Amino acid sequence: MTKTIILIPSRMGATRLPNKPLLKIKNKSLINHVYDKGKSTNIGEVYVATGDEEIFEEVIKNNGKSIFTKKNHLTGTDRIFEAYEQLKKNKIEYIINLQGDEPLIETKDIINLNNLAIKHNSDIATLACKLENKNIKNKNVVKVICKENIEKHQFSSAKKFLRVAENENSDYIYHHIGIYIYKVSVLKKFVSLKQSNNEINFKLEQLRALDNNINIDVIFSNSIPIGVDTNEDYLEIKKLMEYKS
Repeated sequence: MTKTIILIPSRMGATRLPNKPLLKIKNKSLINHVYDKGKSTNIGEVYVATGDEEIFEEVIKNNGKSIFTKKNHLTGTDRIFEAYEQLKKNKIEYIINLQGDEPLIETKDIINLNNLAIKHNSDIATLACKLENKNIKNKNVVKVICKENIEKHQFSSAKKFLRVAENENSDYIYHHIGIYIYKVSVLKKFVSLKQSNNEINFKLEQLRALDNNINIDVIFSNSIPIGVDTNEDYLEIKKLMEYKS
């Protein structure tokens, strides 16, 4: 049986929403909501990877597992690789990078990502959903262009990631969801590569993979999770989660 672990990179340094991981919804911090979502998949062990003592202590206080990393990493992927190395677990074959600011991601989507990536022997795989018209020009919503219709086939390779899609001539443009699963050997290769010009210019680290001919598979999700990037996002998610309860 293929062994997968879930790592959640988290830091306090978000400029648009200070102290984001510790913001409370229903008396629980954002990072602990995401941690508990990872645990609910029963895929494997879950750890928060952080260089901030406040986050580390918050997770431990919630009876979670956390790994203390260097404070300054260029990307969340670099942070999870350090955490993986600290764990010294030789039997791990895949690592899921679960973003610490998407508490509404569906458990079934995380499970489906893991299962299909293993089934197709993906180097890297991620999720995407329908792109709403209101988000075509929204730079905070990352888009992915796929080679095929993932609503129909559930699975395709990514051709391009971008922030604004209004001038793109393709039928297969989707709303990218910030979760990845990496084959461990590919993650090792990825973090050894220099940041590409596209990655730096567009602030999208997945472009480093495509620029170095590493394939990224895209799996369709019926749900549209909301990431927490601004105070408005936080208030919207807070309202949704409190309403559900």
